[in-house]
Amino acid sequence: MSHLLKGLEFDPFRERPPWFGPDLQTLRNTLRARHHRPDWGLTHRFTLPDGDQLLARWDSPQGAARGLVVVVHGLGGGSDDEGQRRLGRSLCAAGFAVLRLNLRGAGPGRPLAKGTYAANCNRDLLPVLVECRRLATDLAPSGEALPLGAVGLSLGGTVLLNALLGHGQSEPPLLDAVVCISSPLDLQSCAACIERPRNRVYQAWLVRRLIQQTLADPQGLPEQEQQGLRGLSRPRTIRAFDALITAPRWDFPSVLAYYQACSPLPRLRQGLVGPAVLPRLLLVQARDDPWVPVEPLLSISEEIRVQREHGSREVWPDVLITDRGGHNGFHAPGDSPDGCWSDRLAAHWLHRVLVQPASP
Repeated sequence: MSHLLKGLEFDPFRERPPWFGPDLQTLRNTLRARHHRPDWGLTHRFTLPDGDQLLARWDSPQGAARGLVVVVHGLGGGSDDEGQRRLGRSLCAAGFAVLRLNLRGAGPGRPLAKGTYAANCNRDLLPVLVECRRLATDLAPSGEALPLGAVGLSLGGTVLLNALLGHGQSEPPLLDAVVCISSPLDLQSCAACIERPRNRVYQAWLVRRLIQQTLADPQGLPEQEQQGLRGLSRPRTIRAFDALITAPRWDFPSVLAYYQACSPLPRLRQGLVGPAVLPRLLLVQARDDPWVPVEPLLSISEEIRVQREHGSREVWPDVLITDRGGHNGFHAPGDSPDGCWSDRLAAHWLHRVLVQPASP
């Protein structure tokens, strides 16, 4: 068992039958998705500087909230996906109020905003997180702000890391604690990984969802994009989609420039980001993740080890690398409809970091 899990008094990950291996772990939510009732709960609309809006779903705990947690979905996802709703229930069970956010062009928020999101969409996300800090104050019965955390699933974690690294110091901080699960740190190596022949079905599914989200733009698309997304010339890879849509929409001259600028790994490895820039941070990934290479996170873990051997007292990220779990899978014995292993880990770690230090 890792030192981190020992300190948290949390069981290590074990695969849950019959979901053995990286692909079944990755696909479990799709193959055995619950038939949820429509998500008619409370919603919140964030108005952006350009006048568009992002939609978020509320999940409320029983009793007074001990903190507010923002959940950010991955590529092609949205607030109503199985994983988001299950994570929301797990966080609520730990006493947190939850906002499941839809990024620009995603999920049920698609009609409210033109365009699409990117791995670095700070001009959208930063105003949202500033307003979430105000919402955390409104939730507190005493008028003192509740702690504000976030969980990013897959690309959602990359989006959060880029916001933190691009925002710098502030008072109060942008976020008090962040969990990133199966999040790409190097977009170039991630694109190469998803292009492997073994992943062709995954990639086709992801690209199809991205094209559907893009074509559903309430303000329509320019003719060049319309033609590029339809027919035989439509993108067949994530890289081709990013070259046609994501990079130019977010003002990058090429897809390579987009991947280089929006990969958090170089800034995390510089050794220049410490407690003055980053909040408490937990990075979780499986070695057998079929979508996101684990090597970038291994390099972060090694950098932490070396710095600690040299006596560094910086508040480094907590890193947890499991042998199994697939991509954003982590389905283990003892799971319930209210949380898989990584959901419970995120809720437990956030409670330990955000709530327990303030407890009498």
